This record gives sequence, C-alpha cells and structure tokens, in this order.
Amino acid sequence: MDSDNIIPFEQPKPYSRFAGTPMKSDLVEKASEVVSDPLVLINMVSKRVRQLNSGRSPLIPTVPSMGAADIALREIIEGKIRLVDTPANG
Repeated sequence: MDSDNIIPFEQPKPYSRFAGTPMKSDLVEKASEVVSDPLVLINMVSKRVRQLNSGRSPLIPTVPSMGAADIALREIIEGKIRLVDTPANG
C-alpha cells in the first residue's frame, strides 16, 4: 500500500471537566454488588457521566485523579444515586 493512500482515522476526544484515568475495575466490582444487572449499571453510569460532563456537581468529595466514570461509580457505591422503580404506564 502506498502511504499516500492512507488516511488516519482520529476520533475527537470527548471533553470532560474530570480528566482522570479510565474507570478502575475495583470500583466496577463494588458497584456491581449494589446494582447487579450489568446493563442497568452501564446505563446508570453513562447517564451520570453525561450529567457530570454537562456541569452537574459531584455528590461526593473528589480528587483530580478521578474521572467522571469513577465519580459516578463511587456515587452508586455510596448510595448517593440509585435506581428508582417507576410504575409502568398501563
């Protein structure tokens, strides 16, 4: 292949006010003890990360090394955010 024909594929890096490292597996394990369904846990974390990145304040004390996903997981572990059952529309 000619190097002239190669186009690099670069995705823009998402902006986050919380520039920490990728989420830590020990936090994922602890949070999965609180929310046992992995799909529900993923949805909760991703929704909270979006909230944090859009300007919502963390509900726990943070340090600069914590990323938004770490904050969301820690909030779940500490019971600051939780899944609330809503009645089904009938």
